[in-house]
Amino acid sequence: MIEKILILDFGSQYTQLIARAVRECHVYCEIQPFHKPVNYEPGLKGIILSGSPFSVNELNAPDVDVSAMNAQLPVLGICYGAQLTAKRFGGRVEKSDKREYGRAFMVKQQDDALLNNLDERTQVWMSHSDSIKTLPENFTILATTDSIPVAAFKKNDSPTAQPEYPLYGLQFHPEVYHSTQGKTLIKNFLYQSCGCSGDWTPAHFVTDTVAAIKEQIGDKKVIMALSGGVDSTVAATLISKAVGKNLFGIFVDNGVLRKGEFEQVLETYKLLDLNVKGVDSREHFYTRLAGKFDPEEKRKIIGNTFIEVFDTEAHKLTDISFLGQGTIYPDVIESVSVHGPSQTIKSHHNVGGLPDTMKLDLVEPLRFLFKDEVRRVGEELGIPRELLYRHPFPGPGLAIRILGEITEEKVQLLQEADHIYMNGLKQYDLYDKVWQAGTILLPVKSVGVMGDERTYEYTVALRAVTSVDGMTADWAHLPHEFLAHISNAIINNVKGINRVVYDISSKPPATIEWE
Repeated sequence: MIEKILILDFGSQYTQLIARAVRECHVYCEIQPFHKPVNYEPGLKGIILSGSPFSVNELNAPDVDVSAMNAQLPVLGICYGAQLTAKRFGGRVEKSDKREYGRAFMVKQQDDALLNNLDERTQVWMSHSDSIKTLPENFTILATTDSIPVAAFKKNDSPTAQPEYPLYGLQFHPEVYHSTQGKTLIKNFLYQSCGCSGDWTPAHFVTDTVAAIKEQIGDKKVIMALSGGVDSTVAATLISKAVGKNLFGIFVDNGVLRKGEFEQVLETYKLLDLNVKGVDSREHFYTRLAGKFDPEEKRKIIGNTFIEVFDTEAHKLTDISFLGQGTIYPDVIESVSVHGPSQTIKSHHNVGGLPDTMKLDLVEPLRFLFKDEVRRVGEELGIPRELLYRHPFPGPGLAIRILGEITEEKVQLLQEADHIYMNGLKQYDLYDKVWQAGTILLPVKSVGVMGDERTYEYTVALRAVTSVDGMTADWAHLPHEFLAHISNAIINNVKGINRVVYDISSKPPATIEWE
């Protein structure tokens, strides 16, 4: 039985960070919208209430019965969750004299298990416009800051009652990086208050997941579209461990992959003993893309053409009952709207584009993992590091790194230039220091001189960014000597390109990809 922590999401931008912090303590957790009823299943060890952009005093503010939850489990309220807890028990929450946002210093006022191994004064991160002015009866202040009287609190046990579950509130966000000892505080709640053992590891995940897949699928067959990326490869390897050759993988060359990627990925799948068929559909994709310039139209053509190819290959197989997918947790979370405060960022679509005509059940072994956890599971499965830690690569591939019309000639130019850039990053020990890098072929030709001849050839832009999750990104400050070397190598070795520029735009206002 897996121990689990439940995080109720009130729409905070930091909710996923809470989940990451919990899982870093080797405790499994799930996020669900606050309005979904809590399933008090065996193994559920505690509940965390997230922050929110709402005020607890607004008419339609998100609300839950904290007392009912605490009657069954330990509860930790963070920011909005703490204010809701205080108000629910009869405390007073009002607008702060000024909005408190940014660094503050929490000062201990009481010794408590929640604050074990924390300094008497420690930096925390505030983000709130309301403050708890008065705590309910039978509650105790555990910590303050210079500007607010209630930074951390707990509910006292009733003297005549049976032993009660702990109930805590924090006005700050322990889950963010700027709360320097926040992870220690969360660990204290998990281990001391909830009694978690911290035994959720990649090895346990693999064992449990393979067993669950075996139970779900039995001796039936699974089909899966593979992309050569981290998520689909790890998911396929897990499914293969459960069903062996009853997994039928399809890897399509859409003509806009990186140089040599089709052959390299198929070789990796062979080493992993995955049952995968490679389908060369380059010409089919090029024909569909001919004469198309609009970025969104190119994306749709690639997506729809992929579905057609996948559907054709799938119909060559018989008795398929399941579709395997590499869906990961951020995809699932982003597709769930939380009563307004957390807007739906994107609809979750079947990875690989399940056609409406294919009535298959889904197998999604990674749907509760974050990307970094997927990589750790991949390491446990023995998947090569160079695949697990490759930079993110857009679904439409090089098609959105070629501005304007896609032609086979342009693809080959970009593949060669990008290959030189990627190899250079690795040789100079820079590849792992940037979050994502790529080369963009511009719809611009310029005059150049090579020897005694004038040239009129294409320009490429090099792009490299640093980021945590891709939501924001800064341009990577690569050494000038390195950029000079790469520029030289591309111009000297790729006939058709005579100018190289470097993109120094951050996100926002720019995006990472150019299209």
